[in-house]
Amino acid sequence: QVQLVESGGGLVQAGGSLRLSCTGSGRIFTNSAICWFSKAPGKDREFVAGISWNGANTYYADSVKGRFTIARDNAKNTVTLQMNNLKPEDTAVYYCATDPAIAATPLFTPAAYDYWGQGTQVTVSS
Repeated sequence: QVQLVESGGGLVQAGGSLRLSCTGSGRIFTNSAICWFSKAPGKDREFVAGISWNGANTYYADSVKGRFTIARDNAKNTVTLQMNNLKPEDTAVYYCATDPAIAATPLFTPAAYDYWGQGTQVTVSS
């Protein structure tokens, strides 16, 4: 079992930055890949970024490459998502997710993940 808690969301103007954090408990968190997904109104949950269990490999959606950076600190059971140059289309609820069956290469589909946080709202004004 693992519990995930996101934090760091908020309201920011276009071009601004936010830093999201996902804190987890248990060995599943440190031994598994972690992904961030976003859910905007009227849209399906979408892959944003993912990181392997040891932080060696990172993956990004094309829409955020060069703007977002995912990182993890297993000693602190934390994964962060640094979001720079935010755009109004980044507005969404952001969730972190993990699954004990996924360690090295994150899968980009939400259905692959059994454990989710409660989400944190990111709102980017124009």
